[in-house]
Amino acid sequence: MYRQDSGELAGGGAGTVALRSRAYARFDASLLRRGLDRTRDLDLVVDLGARIGSGEWWRGLATCTALCASAFALAPSYRPLVGQTAPALGDAQQQEMRTQAIAPSAYGADTGRVTAPTALVEELAETPERPEIDITTTLGRGDGFARVLTRAGVGEEDAKRTADLVSNAVSLGDIKPGTKLEMTLGRRPNRKVARPLDRLAFRAKFELALEVNRNGGQLQLLKKPIAVDETPLRIQGRVGSGLFAAARSAGAPPKAIEAYLKAVAQYMPISGVRSNDRFDLIVEHRRAATGETETGSLLYGGLDQGKKVLRLLKWDKDGKEQWFDAAGVGAEKKGGMTMPVHGHLTSSFGARFHPILGYSRMHQGVDYGAPMGSPIIAATDGTVRFAGWHGGHGNYVQLQHPGNLQTGYAHMSRIVAKVGQKVHAGQLIGYVGSTGLSTGPHLHFEMFQNGRAVNPAGMKLAQAAQLAGAQLARFKATLARLLTTRVGG
Repeated sequence: MYRQDSGELAGGGAGTVALRSRAYARFDASLLRRGLDRTRDLDLVVDLGARIGSGEWWRGLATCTALCASAFALAPSYRPLVGQTAPALGDAQQQEMRTQAIAPSAYGADTGRVTAPTALVEELAETPERPEIDITTTLGRGDGFARVLTRAGVGEEDAKRTADLVSNAVSLGDIKPGTKLEMTLGRRPNRKVARPLDRLAFRAKFELALEVNRNGGQLQLLKKPIAVDETPLRIQGRVGSGLFAAARSAGAPPKAIEAYLKAVAQYMPISGVRSNDRFDLIVEHRRAATGETETGSLLYGGLDQGKKVLRLLKWDKDGKEQWFDAAGVGAEKKGGMTMPVHGHLTSSFGARFHPILGYSRMHQGVDYGAPMGSPIIAATDGTVRFAGWHGGHGNYVQLQHPGNLQTGYAHMSRIVAKVGQKVHAGQLIGYVGSTGLSTGPHLHFEMFQNGRAVNPAGMKLAQAAQLAGAQLARFKATLARLLTTRVGG
């Protein structure tokens, strides 16, 4: 369709219609604008509590009524739900549910469904054995190696052969109690004979694992060495409120701490250890490539008190291990009686001027000056005859020895021994003090033979062991090497 020059609309084809513009009334846009303005001013939502009875109020009431009617008309309808009752379970179904509630059928629970046997099922006279059995047993204290195997089901011949093979690699007595033995027992022809041993594996030593296998009907031993790092373990720390507790918190084993305390006590009183002092322990320690660790005995013990540093190393002298300080001087004495205290002579046996009484009289012993609290030990084996307060002697201990010999220890700060107790040479009986008639901490040591005072200096007292020469050089080299060990290994 198109518009001609005359203003008429024309279209192509037989059905062409011509319309004249004057056939239509001119559209008045102002009427539309006025209608929209009135609609905009029309308020359908009114306050029904105000201007009651007015036209605006009735218009609002009509709107509210229309909305309520629409809501009721369009509201969905609800139908009642049809209830159903499940059928009751039969006995078989209840039994099946009960069994499945105990355990899943895949794990061996008895189920209510049973398949009846068919003609293909053959009845067995007896249940067949498993072809192999894996067993783990433990070597007990005092158990024989072969006996443990036979007790686990191994035949006597295999047990004896296995014990012989193992003994060629390691002494059977060196296998520690508690060792786990893992074995595999093979198939046997009938139940009247023992199962053959197909495999045995265990840790014979910390650095060695052994395995016995059956190859071609014969038992063969296989050794499996394990790499071990033997770097010692070094533990350091501050004493704090207690030496034992602090060392345990730092990771030191209890036995190593006990050995450390005993070693230090031979050179100084434990009561002299202060909270700010620092302890230093080096213990034997082995780490296997398989992850296991093993801690041994104490090798070195040190105590740093600031101005004074004590370094002790355990060393073998004349076939016996004992502790030596950094200068190579040992604490353990040799020959005759043992020195009762680690100190120096301050007063000899004989007549002397008494510093407190103010006159001369017989001094029936010798005095050794030592720090307060130093340990006092028995000079030789004996029995405690007296332990308590003894006049001018203060806290006093007297020991009875064979051959009608007595030794006395006076002015102690504290007594450890008890009357009737048997003590050995070097055993702790008390601590140095200044009780009784005393001018300062020291030990008054006296000796009586057949009830008569004798000069202790005339007796052969033991002296501290001393390293010298090449042995002292090796000792100092070992000490220097240990001191290079880093803390924590």
